[in-house]
Amino acid sequence: MEDFFTALAEHNFLQTAVAAALLASIGCGLMGTYVVVKRISFLAGGIAHSVLGGMGAAVYLGFDPLHGALLAAISAALLIGWMRLNWQTQEDTLISALWAIGMAAGVLFIAKVPGYQADLMGYLFGNILLVSYESLWFMLTLDILLLIVVGAYHHQFLAVVFDEEFAHLRGIPVGFYYLLLLVLVAVTVVLLIRIVGLILVLALLTLPAAVAGHYVHSLGRIMLIATLLGILLSISGLALSYGPDLPAGPTIILLAGAVYVVSALFMRAANRRRAALAAASRGARRRETVDDKV
Repeated sequence: MEDFFTALAEHNFLQTAVAAALLASIGCGLMGTYVVVKRISFLAGGIAHSVLGGMGAAVYLGFDPLHGALLAAISAALLIGWMRLNWQTQEDTLISALWAIGMAAGVLFIAKVPGYQADLMGYLFGNILLVSYESLWFMLTLDILLLIVVGAYHHQFLAVVFDEEFAHLRGIPVGFYYLLLLVLVAVTVVLLIRIVGLILVLALLTLPAAVAGHYVHSLGRIMLIATLLGILLSISGLALSYGPDLPAGPTIILLAGAVYVVSALFMRAANRRRAALAAASRGARRRETVDDKV
């Protein structure tokens, strides 16, 4: 850990990696909260794994892979959202098919690009140490977009996340805001690609928000805690991976997974203790009532 912070002051690539972790954690905290509360992790996974097709096509045609990823993610979000709204009986099968088609198309495009695409493998498995300044500006732009849209439509998103039927009765166009929410999730997926890659993106999107949800129930507080926790986990994982020269993305995810498991076990034990104390309190009150009658 000390070696990492010493190197951080000396090497620009580590400073860029930390900046990328900060930017990714903002989107992770904002949109991961909606994903966890709305319970649409499977939909988010379908969006994430469809992105490889867009990235492969972009490289094959000579464009920036991140631009292809963004276009593919938004297209997948709109398609998955439309299927969810109109074909609920076949939703799981259709999303699984889109998931597989996106990955397969990406592999085929990559195979047709001459030479070994190490950069594309970085997108697949993540490499935070190779984030460029151009990618940082791209991530910053996406973060600003997320903050603007969430700030403008937070109340509508709340209604859609917690009670779609009530929102519909209030005259809120549920379909529009649901699709907009999925598009924002797609933008967040693209934000996280460079950090942990497509394979692990769903974990970093959901785990910090899930941990925060163990301790607070206000959506705003969950977002804040999830963002701070995402920053802490990303930088800690980066620091832990630096000395042994481990892949940073999987290290971050393993750390996030460990924190989630410990938190879940702690909350389970705390809930059992509260239940036992409540039962003991009820028993004591019953005995007092019996004693008073006697």
